[in-house]
Amino acid sequence: MGKIVSGRSSSIRNDYRCSIEKNQGGKYCVRIRVQYPRHAWNLAVYFLASSFDRAMKKLETSLHFLQRNEEKLWFWGVDRAEDLGFSAEFLKDAGLLLDRRGEFPRKAANLLLEPERDVPAFALGPVRRGLAESVEFTRAAAVGD
Repeated sequence: MGKIVSGRSSSIRNDYRCSIEKNQGGKYCVRIRVQYPRHAWNLAVYFLASSFDRAMKKLETSLHFLQRNEEKLWFWGVDRAEDLGFSAEFLKDAGLLLDRRGEFPRKAANLLLEPERDVPAFALGPVRRGLAESVEFTRAAAVGD
């Protein structure tokens, strides 16, 4: 899937990779991997949703949360052991969990955003379509097995 570029003239952009899969329990698992270039660090989170529409609504609020709280998340260093409790709790309050899985699905939608800018609604349309296609692709592959 292609990259969606949003924003103004700044060359620094947060890179969000989003994927969605249906788990064995029938829930949608949405994974987000963010590369924050200003502090040269990455954050991987996920959440579960009962329907595709709920997953997309939660994805929108999650992207807003990750954009607005970049500095706070970085300061507490999500991957630092001594701060992990606070960071995990901060993410949990937003309905997100740390994603410790190493591999990330190849079928992912990308979104590039200037740090601390709001996520423009028009940028989410292509992400939603890309994720819908990946869910359909997964269903078709499962039926073909």
